[in-house]
Amino acid sequence: MTRMLTAALVLLVGASLVARQDPPQGTTFRSSSRTVAIYATVTDGSGRLVPDLEQKHFEIYDNGKLQPLTIFKSDVQPITVVAMLDTSGSMTLNLDLLKVAAERFVLRLLPEDRARIGSFSDKIRLSPQFISDRDELVRIVRSDIQYGNPTFLWDAIARSLDALASETGRRVVLAFTDGDDTGSRTTNFRDLVNRAVNEDFMVYAIGLQSEIPAAHIVTKPDRRLRELSEQTGGGYFELTRAADLNSTFSRVADELHRQYVIGFAPEKLDGLLHKLEVRVKVPGMNVRSRKSYLATDTTSGAPLPAPDRRGGR
Repeated sequence: MTRMLTAALVLLVGASLVARQDPPQGTTFRSSSRTVAIYATVTDGSGRLVPDLEQKHFEIYDNGKLQPLTIFKSDVQPITVVAMLDTSGSMTLNLDLLKVAAERFVLRLLPEDRARIGSFSDKIRLSPQFISDRDELVRIVRSDIQYGNPTFLWDAIARSLDALASETGRRVVLAFTDGDDTGSRTTNFRDLVNRAVNEDFMVYAIGLQSEIPAAHIVTKPDRRLRELSEQTGGGYFELTRAADLNSTFSRVADELHRQYVIGFAPEKLDGLLHKLEVRVKVPGMNVRSRKSYLATDTTSGAPLPAPDRRGGR
């Protein structure tokens, strides 16, 4: 009897501790916490990042109705990211610059961050696992990228989402391309957007206008990348010079480490897609965040908060 009473007390104490934990970060919400968490990037009129705002400066609207904030964090949150790079034939003259830029992104990752490196053309390659070892990630960028044709852009992004699906915390795809999707075999663009939104992935995209002198062809990045990035709360950058790749990849890394986490408790789970709007009550500020969330009970599908990995590399 004493042993049973002790076990019951342990369970009660454990349940009490769980109930006092902070709500999950980087998820749509879980039925136990009923929290919609949103990552927001704020810039000023000149495009500079603004990382020092306070909770009182933010408002969230769910289907047009103002919601009280239940989460606010402005400290650095770890990321789990797939960097997926276009290595189709049109990138022949710019591949070395792309590798240097991808290395710059990797070197700006923090000890708690984890990454996989991918490349795509007619084949999609992805490093075997998420790691925090920057030296190994740089080695992959330098040696494991191969040319090919054509450009299976949507399939490559879908493969990135698959890789992130079982991960926790903030899950990011950084996709680079210099052209249109040319025949993805399994993935429809609209399905891709819906999946990214409903499962709370963040997509950043960098597009480059590239030139193939021998064929007198100028390529342009797929115009739908902007929509995918905007709907998921990521960023879209379109370049006309390969020389700007370095600074742009670095900019993405800086943004990811200077985002706010804000959230609210939805009034009901009606199974519908709800429009989200985040506003900043400071003149001249611009905010980017995801545009919607699916108000369903996600106990079986929502990712849990990322574990603390402060052990370093």
